[in-house]
Amino acid sequence: MNEIRFSGYGGQGIIRLGLITGKAVSLFDNKFGTMTQSFGPEARGSACSSQVVISDERVLYPYITRPEILVSMSQDAYEKYEPELRDGGLLIYDTDLVRLKPVRGGIRVYGVPSTRFAEEMGNRIFANLVMLGFFTAVTKVVSPEAMKQALPGLVPGRFLSLNIKAFEKGHDFGIEFLDKEKSAPPAAEAAPEVPAAAAPPKKAPAAARPRKAPTRKVKK
Repeated sequence: MNEIRFSGYGGQGIIRLGLITGKAVSLFDNKFGTMTQSFGPEARGSACSSQVVISDERVLYPYITRPEILVSMSQDAYEKYEPELRDGGLLIYDTDLVRLKPVRGGIRVYGVPSTRFAEEMGNRIFANLVMLGFFTAVTKVVSPEAMKQALPGLVPGRFLSLNIKAFEKGHDFGIEFLDKEKSAPPAAEAAPEVPAAAAPPKKAPAAARPRKAPTRKVKK
């Protein structure tokens, strides 16, 4: 079972990320999934999130308890939801919008400039689909084919091709990211300290021999 939280601020399409993922796993990936959402009182700009539970078996409890994957697309959402990410989990964040604090508990951290990539496409509104593509590539909890099949009906029809392009841009970046991670040389381990060779013990000085007093012959 996978517990996932997508987070950001209102207006970024965070709820849509949960809807697309839930639809993809349940209709096209032959798995079970649930999706819930939460947001502040403001229509736009406040921290919001969508939570997805994915399982190979029927999901009996639809809410996440301690997510193992957190996707953060805003600073407020990161600071609000990061403490709930379980130790050893995966944090995926937008490098353009989130400044990280020191990582805890063996959490893996993957970053993608999703907002910048979307702006290069002409509109930052596609940042959520760039992020979704990256998420799909690095987590492998949902197939990319299922994600793209889930898009019709959840994104405006006239922008479907651009959303697919944004998804593929993020997915390609994620594949390259993993390839670089695999090919990176492992961190060099510190060589064990070798104790300096002990100096050979000094020989004790030989005991001084008593000198014989000189003898003289007496002439008669």
